[in-house]
Amino acid sequence: MSEAQMFCFQCEQTAGGKGCCGRAGVCGKTSEVALLQDTLTSELIALGAAVRSRKAETSESTWSLLIEGLFTTVTNVNFNEATLQARIEATRAERKRLAPLSSNATFPMAVLWDSEGPERSLKSLLLLGLRGMAAYAYHARVLGYRDQTLDEFFAEALAVIGEKHSTDGLLKWVMDAGKQNLSCMALLDKANTTTYGTPTPVEVPLKIEKGPFIVATGHDLHD
Repeated sequence: MSEAQMFCFQCEQTAGGKGCCGRAGVCGKTSEVALLQDTLTSELIALGAAVRSRKAETSESTWSLLIEGLFTTVTNVNFNEATLQARIEATRAERKRLAPLSSNATFPMAVLWDSEGPERSLKSLLLLGLRGMAAYAYHARVLGYRDQTLDEFFAEALAVIGEKHSTDGLLKWVMDAGKQNLSCMALLDKANTTTYGTPTPVEVPLKIEKGPFIVATGHDLHD
């Protein structure tokens, strides 16, 4: 895969059901943005490893960088190159603060995308699961709700992606991610219902109106 090319297969739109390659994805993401997202992911994996070894020196900023960084790389969330570059630099700075002696120890994403067999499948599933879970965790944090156990799982699981593990070992991490995701969804539900009340059915108008419109999903209640 050349430096000018991208590879992305994290959403249901992916070309041919296999992966978007070349200069742009089906969603409109450019190869430049895809490469920046890969760089950010590499930094997040390295930060996860640094957090695991220096947990006592972490701060709220550390956990926010992990979760917001993962959320940033979800399909269609942020294609702004300047924003991605700023997040890369902030994540790298935090990693160097926690583990200055391993400042160059990042995991090249091409190693994952170009690998074969169950390792790529399981690590990719774990990574994409973490990204999705981070969206729930991010929206809960906006409302002031967080869970230290979940935060630490993000760091541990990211570190695993950059390491060599057996198939059985990786499968265990994938299954654990599923369990943690349920906890994360419960956290977001608690954040929303505590803040705004329990949702109840209401009548909505069906009249056709002239646009444009703003559409807000259930996750963006605070916005």
